[in-house]
Amino acid sequence: MPARQTFINLLLKALGLMFVGLGLAGVFLPLLPTTPFLLLAAGCFARSSPAFHDWLVTHRLLGPYIRDWERDRSIPLTAKLTAVAMMSASLSWVAFASNAPAVAVWTAGALLFCVAAWIITRPTSKR
Repeated sequence: MPARQTFINLLLKALGLMFVGLGLAGVFLPLLPTTPFLLLAAGCFARSSPAFHDWLVTHRLLGPYIRDWERDRSIPLTAKLTAVAMMSASLSWVAFASNAPAVAVWTAGALLFCVAAWIITRPTSKR
């Protein structure tokens, strides 16, 4: 294997492990998302380590979300509702409980609205 390919493979494995760590931290930290980091990890592992990818996809708790996304780009309804509720709560906190300037509130609101619209328009898993 050429040195460049070995470096890319190691880099993707390291990124995958970092994304798994961030995803697991997101389970416990309310403003850190879990699923996007796990999807990024799955993508990195799919290109660098079939063993890590298989472990992640077959994981009892984390695997179903990744399998749904890889199979048909769908998101479970509960995950959609939780994501939109958490984004709304975060925006409410920024708007009412912090001293953020109005431009920051409007920018965060516009960004969160776009992300929520994208999440809502994805197919819903049939689990």
